Amino acid sequence: MKNKELKIVEIPKWGHYLRQKWRESFASHLSKEEQKTIDMDSFLWHLCSWEKVICLEKEKAIKAFEHQIKNKCTIFYQFTDEAYLVQNTKTITVKDLPYEEDYMDYSYIYIMDWDNKWTFIITHETDLGLGPYFIQKS
Repeated sequence: MKNKELKIVEIPKWGHYLRQKWRESFASHLSKEEQKTIDMDSFLWHLCSWEKVICLEKEKAIKAFEHQIKNKCTIFYQFTDEAYLVQNTKTITVKDLPYEEDYMDYSYIYIMDWDNKWTFIITHETDLGLGPYFIQKS
């Protein structure tokens, strides 16, 4: 990350925990069976692509993320347990995110605020019109 204002703390092995927390926070309105039907066990972002939650997409999602009041958030991935706690995130933008499109483990990134009120997701399928997505809890 290039943004010098950000304070980044690696939280190894938190990926599994954060994926579970994300599921509880944003997909708890679906039963486990409904979650399996849309293959959330493989890709959490299917919650958005299957239109099972109200969310913003593409440029609207990016704008919502960048204009969100941010203090502290977590960053985690779909396929690895590597995760980060990021503080001083007021000025964080999409360009600051540790996202690697060509590397499968890092090509699905989830940013979730510390209080689990919003999440921003980037998939590597954006060229197919799938994402990015932004979910705000009401």
